[in-house]
Amino acid sequence: MGAEAGAQAARSRAVAVLRIRGRATALALLPAAASVILLAGGATGHLTGGGWDAARLVVTVLAVLVLLAAAAVALVVARARPALSPTVPIAEETAPDLYRLVRDLADRLDVPAPSAIALTPDCDSWLEDRTHPAHGPPRPSARDAGTTSDGAKTPVAPVLVIGSPFLWWMRVAELRAVLAPVVAGTGPSAHPDIAAARRFVRGLDAAVAVAAAPGRGPAARFVLSGVGRIARWMLQSCRVHAAEMERGVAAAGAERAQAVDYGLRIVAQEQVGLAYAGWDRLLTRVALPAWRMGRWPSRLDVGVVAALTELSRRDRLAEGFASRLGERPACDLLEEPGAVDEAASLLAARLFHGGPAESGPDWAPVDWQEYPDEVVDRTWRTDAARLHRVLDTLGVHSTRAGASTAPEGPTLARVLDHLAADPGAGPAQTPPAPEPTVSPETYTDAELEALLAPAPRPEADSLSAGLSAELEREEKARPPAPAPTSQGPDDALWDEGALPLFPLQPPRSGRELLADHVTAMVCCAAVDTAGAAPGLDWLDGPALLVGGERAGDLTPRVLSLVEDGDPEPLKGWLARLGIRPEKPVRLV
Repeated sequence: MGAEAGAQAARSRAVAVLRIRGRATALALLPAAASVILLAGGATGHLTGGGWDAARLVVTVLAVLVLLAAAAVALVVARARPALSPTVPIAEETAPDLYRLVRDLADRLDVPAPSAIALTPDCDSWLEDRTHPAHGPPRPSARDAGTTSDGAKTPVAPVLVIGSPFLWWMRVAELRAVLAPVVAGTGPSAHPDIAAARRFVRGLDAAVAVAAAPGRGPAARFVLSGVGRIARWMLQSCRVHAAEMERGVAAAGAERAQAVDYGLRIVAQEQVGLAYAGWDRLLTRVALPAWRMGRWPSRLDVGVVAALTELSRRDRLAEGFASRLGERPACDLLEEPGAVDEAASLLAARLFHGGPAESGPDWAPVDWQEYPDEVVDRTWRTDAARLHRVLDTLGVHSTRAGASTAPEGPTLARVLDHLAADPGAGPAQTPPAPEPTVSPETYTDAELEALLAPAPRPEADSLSAGLSAELEREEKARPPAPAPTSQGPDDALWDEGALPLFPLQPPRSGRELLADHVTAMVCCAAVDTAGAAPGLDWLDGPALLVGGERAGDLTPRVLSLVEDGDPEPLKGWLARLGIRPEKPVRLV
């Protein structure tokens, strides 16, 4: 599909969407037109008699009810605020080079330039229309505002939203190649039919969301339920046409962008995939532990560069990518990249974790240099303290003579003794499982789940349940994030209390929680008794450094203790590194 063919397909689908709007309007006006005819006939003496009088009354009442319903739907659609993506706005004076790059790109593509630029803390880029009346008056740039020769106002171009990791990882030429098909979409977006169809669909979607919002009174719920049903019906009728319209716009933009940096776009798309991988690892392995501690890394975009550089060093498939770092990074197009990175990092914490909008005593930024001490060490000691609190609740004491069981002297030995299947008797001996008499295909789902479930271990299971309950109590005691103090287009998603919008990880099982807490206790003992240190691995997150090297062989030994009740692999590891499990450790 060529650029003109894609644009033509998009316009035809937009007309189909507007035709549905026109049909709905005509349907709403039909009883009123019939009522006018009947009333006019009665006034002129043509339609008289008892039957016509009754028809006039019924049709007039029906017309009034239909018009009231149509007015309610139209009012909700007009006033409902379509959801906007939370972004970091970039003013032109703070990034003149970036605006110049985008406008030069628009000139090469022969399309209108975006009206503004904003950043999103994610690996994606798109155009977003922010001219809905509910968002306030449109704010076109000085270059784009004006009137045509016949006095009509020019349409305001959509906002270009750029993924912030792209700016820090990609080079300037790569960013231009990636943005080319996105910016090319401003051409079809300027067409009046496509713009009107998009506004209509977004309005219907916002009306459905308003009708489904909780916290309404009985009368409002009754009215909005009817509005929601009508809006959903119209939205369903438009769905296929709207999807085909957007597909045509995308095809037209992609085809038009073929003439701009075609060869470089192939290389740039490889960088997009690499950025996705590094960004996901950074958020789940590095940022999430900090967010859980009430700290938010203030330079996430700088961190993704470090993570991807480390990935390039480890992965043979990424060897050639590190040589790009000598070229000019796209973040140089910003006047103050550090301030923009900090704003994007805070927004990422709000989006993915639900943190508050501003820093405070329990929600403070942390630099990467401070991360090991402020986040890693503190996380370990907090988890270790929670582990010992649950052990105290369960009445668990160390079986070793002379071991300290006082709150001020918790030891790793206490944990080892409790989780060992038979303390002091060596590894747990598990009898071999009998051979199955039927093939696995004959098992039901419930039977397979029972077979794959971890073997019951009273010591581990009671401790896991206690940790889960303790974490749940801590979560409930945590104060909710405050509501935003200002209202703007980017605050729309904060009003519904639906944070976090994108949870990073599913809930951990009880055994996973227990393994994490035991690992934290081992790390505390290593730091306090063997001179180890907390560290940061850009791809795997918190790390234990022993002699300056990462101790990567701890996890399987902890799992042997937690899952099988076998402490010997972990004890051998502790002895080899000189870690003293009987020595008390410092907790928070």
